Amino acid sequence: MDTKLRYGFRDTKLVQAKVRQIQKLVTRPWAIMEICGGQTHSIKKFGLDQLLPPEIEFIHGPGCPVCVTSLELIDKALQIAALPNVIFTSYGDMLRVPGSKGDLFSVKANGGDVRVVYSPLDSLKIAQENPRKEVVFFAIGFETTAPANAMSVLQAEAMRIDNFSLLVSHVCVPPAMRAILNSPSNRVQGFLAAGHVCTVMGYWEYIPIAEEYRVPIVVTGFEPLDILEGVYRVVRQLEGGTHEVENAYSRLVTYEGNRAAQKVIQQVFEVCDRKWRGIGTIPKSGWKLRDAYLKFDAEHRFDTQAIETQESPLCIAGLVLQGLKKPYECSAFGTLCTPQNPLGATMVSSEGACAAYYLYSRNLESPKMNHV
Repeated sequence: MDTKLRYGFRDTKLVQAKVRQIQKLVTRPWAIMEICGGQTHSIKKFGLDQLLPPEIEFIHGPGCPVCVTSLELIDKALQIAALPNVIFTSYGDMLRVPGSKGDLFSVKANGGDVRVVYSPLDSLKIAQENPRKEVVFFAIGFETTAPANAMSVLQAEAMRIDNFSLLVSHVCVPPAMRAILNSPSNRVQGFLAAGHVCTVMGYWEYIPIAEEYRVPIVVTGFEPLDILEGVYRVVRQLEGGTHEVENAYSRLVTYEGNRAAQKVIQQVFEVCDRKWRGIGTIPKSGWKLRDAYLKFDAEHRFDTQAIETQESPLCIAGLVLQGLKKPYECSAFGTLCTPQNPLGATMVSSEGACAAYYLYSRNLESPKMNHV
């Protein structure tokens, strides 16, 4: 984003004015879930939770792909990455995510060829340059990363690059929202939908959710004014007793989304059940490669051994991801679990809720200290 434009969305006077608008609206407590971990980090980084009235509670959602990648798949990645003829490629965040016995950094330290890349096309180039090696890309993410991963498969097929494959862990937002709303312990009364996901997928998928569960959903961006505008619109609906889908990120999001990207996703992937770390299996919440592209599926290509997973008994990341606990309610937070020595993925990822609390508010004495 252009720097001048970005700082316009961080203007102090405009932020204070929007907070005052929200203060005038609120008459009772409301619990609002921001879906994306990027939004969680903005809330903590800019102290938005401190600025808002105490009646507004942010519940942090499961929208961090690093955090929700299942432990089984992390362990499978460790097995594949340790194979002698494999170059394992991944986004940097994933290298420190703890599996049952170590992480990708430990595999690299023990001689594995593990490399950080910035896109699946970087992996494809590595495959071209190393035709005698198997090159695997750890394809994690929500709807935002799926188009590029799908394109890498199509490009590998077109270029006849046979030593390239994906270890797929794609997850989708709408089924996770339904799972949260169906939970007997659900406390969410309104959602801030993730703007970047809706840039790809549009927001037509959220309208049936808003109607079925009678919950307001506002598509929201990531800058302070974006998030406050989203909160304002959700609170306005809650106070008025309505439940609609609104788009507060119209500079990037349309109702239909990016049709070309959706077409590529549908061509390469199909819907599947997906296990979410700390949450469990959510039906039809993920994507896997279609049978036509099975030769690019690392799980099909490599015969990994039986996986026996083991989570840290101290970690409550699953409860944090479901919005049932805050990071500071974990006995290990900031002591036994830190970004340097994480027990769970939420402390590792740049979008993880535990990492956000550790970076921006671990020294605060109480959840809300100051108000405008």
